[in-house]
Amino acid sequence: MKARRRTGPTDVMKAIVHDRDGGACVRCGTGEHLTIHHRVNRGMGGAREEWINQAHNLLIACTTCNSWFEDNPRESYAAGWKVRRPQLPGEVLVKYVDGSEYRLTPDGVRSMTVAAAR
Repeated sequence: MKARRRTGPTDVMKAIVHDRDGGACVRCGTGEHLTIHHRVNRGMGGAREEWINQAHNLLIACTTCNSWFEDNPRESYAAGWKVRRPQLPGEVLVKYVDGSEYRLTPDGVRSMTVAAAR
C-alpha cells in the first residue's frame, strides 16, 4: 500500500504558529478546539508551493471561526484571515482579536503595522 503524501504543515511549523498566535484563535480569542487555518487555500490534494505551509500563510483558529471564515468570505478577506490568489500571504495584513493588524513572515514573526483604535 502506498503511503499518503503529507500535504499539511509540519509539527514544528504548527508549534511556531501556535506560539506566535498566543495559543488562541486570532478572531475570537478562545483557547479551545483550535486548528490550523490556511489563509490561501491549499487546493484539492494539497498545493505544491513551498510557502503554502509556512507561518505567514497559517493562523490559529477555533473550529467555529475556521468555519466562519469560509461562510463569510467578504469579511474574512477584508481582515486578512483569507487571502486571494495571486496575492501572497506576506503581502496581506492580518487583523487579530485585539483589533491590531500584523504583517506575518514565513519564519513565524509578526510585526504590528497599525495600532488598534482605542
